[in-house]
Amino acid sequence: MPIISQRSGIDERETLFPPMLLPLFDDVFIASFDLCEEFVARTAHAVLTSTGLAEACGDGATIQQALSRAGLDVDIARVPVAWLFALLASRGCLSMSRDTKGDVLYRVEQSVPALEPDEILQAQHALDPRCLPSYQIASLAAAHYPAVLRGETSGEQALFGAEGISAWVKYFSNDNPLYAISNAIGALAAREALAAENAVILEIGGGLGSGADAFLARLPNGPGQIVQYRFTEISPLFLKRAQRTLSAKHPACRFLFAPLDIDRPFAEQGVKAGTQTLVYGVNVLHVARDLAATLSELKQALAPGGMLVMSECMRPLTGQPLHVEFVFNLLSSFRDPMLVPGWRPNGGFLTPEQWRAALAANGFTDIHIFPDIASIRDFYPSFSVAAVVAQRQ
Repeated sequence: MPIISQRSGIDERETLFPPMLLPLFDDVFIASFDLCEEFVARTAHAVLTSTGLAEACGDGATIQQALSRAGLDVDIARVPVAWLFALLASRGCLSMSRDTKGDVLYRVEQSVPALEPDEILQAQHALDPRCLPSYQIASLAAAHYPAVLRGETSGEQALFGAEGISAWVKYFSNDNPLYAISNAIGALAAREALAAENAVILEIGGGLGSGADAFLARLPNGPGQIVQYRFTEISPLFLKRAQRTLSAKHPACRFLFAPLDIDRPFAEQGVKAGTQTLVYGVNVLHVARDLAATLSELKQALAPGGMLVMSECMRPLTGQPLHVEFVFNLLSSFRDPMLVPGWRPNGGFLTPEQWRAALAANGFTDIHIFPDIASIRDFYPSFSVAAVVAQRQ
């Protein structure tokens, strides 16, 4: 996300971003975001070799042919490889043509050198070392790409095994600006949505608690207006860590810590229908197996007039590869949900239009995106974080 607008050639942040967000998108953050994108692209280029895909595409290959030649598991590798090819083709590392059937052929461009990721890592260290956990997660994923794509292990086992937990603790943190931006935008949107006193809040997929921490820190009157904050998370390890951290940092908040699987009925997990003032989440709703079913559960949990606020990484335009997908494409929950024509065409991240359509199709009203990515993306095509806000009538 360069500082200079792609459309005008000048810095248009003050014109396009809400004033409360401008401090978040300072020059250091944007430079770090751009460096991380470059690091992932260079790392993805290296994965092309480590997985055997570079050799498979030496003379040109469709995605299906490349998977077969490299000995990769088709069901697991199809989405990650399609993403790799799209990203590297956009950088000129792969050329594209069509065979006699009209299928796209990808060929490795030997004239494009493989650039060293470590020099970007060093630049990030010099600029802002707080962002390094995002690089560590990308490197962790890269190391496991060959085994996951061959079906020798799952992405969940590879990324969330013993060696990965400490890296994720540092990544899902408000000390990591590249992740904290999602918490900050979600917290600001939730603060604006939470008008009522005596609020009852449900947070889904709360992870290690950084989203709740950012939200509570931004409430003008602290947690005094909250009757109950039900913090939920499916991972017992993450839930236990979050309970310890949040209870210590926000002792006045009336927390209830409980497990919750967003792919199962909420009522059978202790969430009564029509009881929640606000349902909140950061980077969780996009992994719902059946998004319509989960949205139905969220709507039922809300009281009439209750608000839904979901901070999400968003795809600015359909088909646009995002650098964070390099990691999450290894997870089956990310890449293989139930698809719905019109608003759930792919796993993972959705466009603003798709989120609006999904919420409208499932009974929500007063839907808006904060900030409005649709008005920003022509100027800053990489801008990809926002909150989806909607109401239950």
